[in-house]
Amino acid sequence: MTMGISANITSLNKETIAELIAEKTRENSSGVTGKLKCSSHEDDKPPNPVSFSFMVPKKEISMVPDMGKWKRSQAYADYMGFILTLNEGVKRKKLTCEYQVSETVEKLLAMLATLDRWIDETPPIDQPSRFGNKAYRTWYAKLDQEAEALVTAILPSERHDAAPEIAVYLKEAVGNSTRIDYGTGHEAAFAVFLCCLCKVGALRMEDQLAIIFKVFDKYLRVMHKLQKTYRMEPAGSQGVWGLDDFQFLPFIWGSSQLIDHPTLEPRHFVEEKVVNEYHQDYMFLECIKFINEMKTGPFAEHSNQLWNISAVPSWSKVNQGLIRMYKAECLEKFPVIQHFKFGSLLSIQPVKP
Repeated sequence: MTMGISANITSLNKETIAELIAEKTRENSSGVTGKLKCSSHEDDKPPNPVSFSFMVPKKEISMVPDMGKWKRSQAYADYMGFILTLNEGVKRKKLTCEYQVSETVEKLLAMLATLDRWIDETPPIDQPSRFGNKAYRTWYAKLDQEAEALVTAILPSERHDAAPEIAVYLKEAVGNSTRIDYGTGHEAAFAVFLCCLCKVGALRMEDQLAIIFKVFDKYLRVMHKLQKTYRMEPAGSQGVWGLDDFQFLPFIWGSSQLIDHPTLEPRHFVEEKVVNEYHQDYMFLECIKFINEMKTGPFAEHSNQLWNISAVPSWSKVNQGLIRMYKAECLEKFPVIQHFKFGSLLSIQPVKP
């Protein structure tokens, strides 16, 4: 299968990060490393409006046999292209390195700061059940009401018509208000949200590092705060046999950051001293620190999969293995993908040969 990008993207007058995603999907499919290319913010001629037909995303995967449609879809190709593009972009780079922070990134950080503030304004309520504090539903109702306006504020003026489509993914990215749970499917929705911003040209090539090191890192902190404040249940958790109760992507991108590190090897991340010393530089260690704060007992018992990963000889092998595991344990699991929503930007239509 040759993975490309949909016509509404290739028709853009100037190359954007969407072309980089397309290049990466082709590389992922063929095993051939292509030259990654993209425009800069200096090439800010807006995309041709005729090339977009926005729609409110909807579910398309209702039965297990529908999973074949998902794996053949443009959405799957573009999503994996986005994940792998960013994985390549953060390779061997620290969270604290220097990079450009664009106006769009600043707007995204302001939006996440708003979500964070709403948590402070919506304290947990007294209730008999320890888990799933119902105050979360009040917090979520505010997001549900404001999501479209929040997204409109991020988009360039000529792309405000994309807000209803993209806002759906923002609402999907923070957990389920009925079950008061959160899992890798919600995390994937936030990655889709960012991917959509790339596809409409709001985020660009030079935003790659800021997308992970600023925006996704802030998102992670807000999700951690949600999980702790409202005692959210893990969605579809595999317990000790899962990688983590809530997250997956920061382990992928975080392991890429650590590739070829001169002193830190996979075996070191189970050492609390190492985690405390380096967590501000590496997303992988930031996640381990959160696990150490939330769980008690021997690491090998409460996080068995991660403990096993610490025996892998190199970060590059850890990174490759986590990408394979992500596809198998998240993207190819019906309980996760049945909730995925498809629109014009992430399409259920099959990839064109």
